[in-house]
Amino acid sequence: MPKIVDPEARRRAVAAAVLRVISRDGLEKASLRNVADEAGLAIGSVRHYVTDQTDLMMLALRELGRRVDRRIYAHAEQLLDPDAGIDRRTRTEALLAELLPLDGTRHEEAVLWLAFTTAARTRPELRARADALHEGMHALVVRVLREWQRVGGLPDTVDVGTEALRLSALLDGLALQVVLQPAHVTPDDARRVLRRHLDALKAGS
Repeated sequence: MPKIVDPEARRRAVAAAVLRVISRDGLEKASLRNVADEAGLAIGSVRHYVTDQTDLMMLALRELGRRVDRRIYAHAEQLLDPDAGIDRRTRTEALLAELLPLDGTRHEEAVLWLAFTTAARTRPELRARADALHEGMHALVVRVLREWQRVGGLPDTVDVGTEALRLSALLDGLALQVVLQPAHVTPDDARRVLRRHLDALKAGS
């Protein structure tokens, strides 16, 4: 009897293999052959889901977004619930910390995100997807800050739009420095800077 293959599980296995190759060897090494070898599959099995490297990149970007979204939206569900009796300052920090390379998983995701966004600068086929992920995250941060302000956690004088941009720049800069300058900026440094920024935001300064 032929083996029954779960198409979605196989697709995710291929996507995970793409991400491992990129994380370890760089974007340019994510060929169909290398990904098939990494996944332990025949190249024909990989071609069942993708036809070229662009398809591989799009599959991997979707998987990367899915992984990050799964963690972030666990926090967001409570932060966006107007009746949730939670410490919004602490929960907001936990949500934003998911975007920093504070452990092995998040460090790998930051490396991958840097690789994709750098490539997207000159590859239009990646730009639209990378932009959509970035815009979705920015919109979420705006909603979280507005809800925090609505319940009185942030002063009315805080410009949520500006502060969402400032937070985005802070997170991007911290992630870049932890990945590229690990001897100078550690995960603990990044967490401390984020915490101080949110404290200042809450104080209206």
